[in-house]
Amino acid sequence: MMALLCLSIQAICDTRINRKALLQRNNPTVQAFDTLSSLSVGNGGFAMTVDATGLQTYPEHYAKGIPLGTQSDWGWHSFPNPKNYVPEDALKDYDFGRGHTEPYSVQFDEAGRPQDAANWLRANPHRLHLGTVGFELPSTTTLDDFTDIRQTLLLGSGIIESSYTLQGIPIKVQTACHPERDLIAARIRAEQPMPIKLHFPYPTGIHADDACDWNASNKHTTNLVSKRSNKAVFKRTIDATTYYVAIQWQGNVSIAKKAENYFVITPERGDFAFSCEFIPTFTPTFGEVAIPTFKETASASATSWAEFWNKGGMVDFSACTDARAPELERRVVLSQYLMAIQAAGDTPPQETGLTYNSWFGKFHLEMIWWHQSHFALWSHADKLDHTLSWYETARPMARSIAERQGYDGIRWMKMTDPAAAEAPSKVGSFLIWQQPHLIYLAELVYRSNPSREVLEKYFPLIQETAEFMYSFADYDEESDRYILKGIIPAQETLRAAETVNPPLELSSWHYGLSTAQLWRRRMGIRRMPEWDELLEKLSPLAADNQQRYLAAETAPDSYTDTRYLTDHPAVLGALGMYPANRLIDETLMSNTLHALWDIWKWETGWGWDYPMTAMCAARLGEPDKAVDALLMNTPKNTYLPNGHNYQSPRLRLYLPGNGGLLTAVAMMCAGWDGSKGTNPGFPADGTWDVKWEGLSPMP
Repeated sequence: MMALLCLSIQAICDTRINRKALLQRNNPTVQAFDTLSSLSVGNGGFAMTVDATGLQTYPEHYAKGIPLGTQSDWGWHSFPNPKNYVPEDALKDYDFGRGHTEPYSVQFDEAGRPQDAANWLRANPHRLHLGTVGFELPSTTTLDDFTDIRQTLLLGSGIIESSYTLQGIPIKVQTACHPERDLIAARIRAEQPMPIKLHFPYPTGIHADDACDWNASNKHTTNLVSKRSNKAVFKRTIDATTYYVAIQWQGNVSIAKKAENYFVITPERGDFAFSCEFIPTFTPTFGEVAIPTFKETASASATSWAEFWNKGGMVDFSACTDARAPELERRVVLSQYLMAIQAAGDTPPQETGLTYNSWFGKFHLEMIWWHQSHFALWSHADKLDHTLSWYETARPMARSIAERQGYDGIRWMKMTDPAAAEAPSKVGSFLIWQQPHLIYLAELVYRSNPSREVLEKYFPLIQETAEFMYSFADYDEESDRYILKGIIPAQETLRAAETVNPPLELSSWHYGLSTAQLWRRRMGIRRMPEWDELLEKLSPLAADNQQRYLAAETAPDSYTDTRYLTDHPAVLGALGMYPANRLIDETLMSNTLHALWDIWKWETGWGWDYPMTAMCAARLGEPDKAVDALLMNTPKNTYLPNGHNYQSPRLRLYLPGNGGLLTAVAMMCAGWDGSKGTNPGFPADGTWDVKWEGLSPMP
């Protein structure tokens, strides 16, 4: 096995950057049962997280840390629905002064009471924990019985190596995930047999947790449906949901059912290897077909990761003399790994990836920009393109939302699931800043592959997205301008009924419609005159008498009312996420950046707020502030030893922070449309001699 790993490291090519050395110096290492340092393997649409044993031996111990999840794009479940709730049960009419009422999917009735139907629809479907694969140890074994723990994630091959001594017995474990199958494999070296447990939980359906109810074994079943000399297949039945788990081993084993949904596989020898695959459907011939062995899986993992690191962008901070540079490099390279294993699947990723559930495991379309825009900028546009294909699945539902509210085109929902159902929400249903994301991300895909194929794939979606954007904007005849109203902006502390013209949304509307027009010309179609009129008459960002931009035109006390100084400083995204446009005066935006820097309640922010601030500072020609923003010392800008962006006891990891970091760093290195020179987002004082390869500029 050591030879295999050496080959995988050798496969990481050297160019101007010593990529092998960069990866090796940032391999995360664990030396204790640290619940916030668990490590993961995965392939973008499936991931498994392990504890210091190299498997999922102590899931209860890690439940409130970085949990030992096994999750996939396809693993979803709904509780029974005896009252036959339907989406229409959660609709409530609102009047935002547009001459017609608009039904929104919300959580509360007229009296502010939670609706049973909305609660059920919000929690269902929810993502499944597919099952734990760990060591079956005597009940008398405690964590104190483990000594000499050393566990390392080898970034170059995607393999976790764990070694420790358990009650005097040295044990070594290697763990890998197959790059193309929902399969993990492990090799154990020990002086005596180490039994393996397969233990399956019932889902909790809770807003944010590890999705494991270990006290409901009577509500689901696990049956051994096939067994051969070196392979067994188990059928999982959870209400109306079924899936399968296949385990294959080398050598002789015995299989015993310890309890409901709990099996123990005991090998004959201490030197033991196995593979475990999670499968959404089962065919009669599957039990007869071999699944990849550990050796084959480890080899495939090493090959896949060598391709990832060789093909993609790389940033080397080793020549920088600023004392913070090694930490920024660590965050960057570990974020590359985490986003590749947890946020590159068939559907947009949830904010806690494939590790544990947040918002019931559902994903948020306003966050896909933060999760995945970096892929195109780091030479992995194929991963972004792959996920964006899901929007075609969501298209009919998005069109129905726009239609029922009286608009043209398609209105992208906020919180959803693989089937694109709209989750009821007191906030999410009123957001609009996710609307231009599809246009922006498709533009990034096109820039990486300016082909007719890409144009034809995304043009219909872009056209209908822009149709909604045009029909949603209100024409104010008295002032001869277009406004945005009846929305909760990205800064979610503002109310829909009283908010007009929030800055990020105005800038995003300008970018989205401008880019949609550009795509029409690329397709050989004339521009839409009415869209051009909207672009010409769209309201500029509102400012106060001190020449600072407001949180909304309707928020004159933006710099004195605490409500406007918490959550997201979204005004900075208007010239951070998006390029300069006629709505924005850069002098006023600079005034805004400096004012908010001093008075913003940064501890209330979220992980992507810091890269958003950095991008704004970079575009304004303030690279010192850009770096300071990325490395701001505040709890929600914490990056754990495994690279995860910690937020709070509820959100111990937060992938939009990791993705935003990568987007900001790409921009600060490669620049943006119209920027000059190399590394325009880093100070030119000699302390930030940043080397990079394979990055693309932002729009």
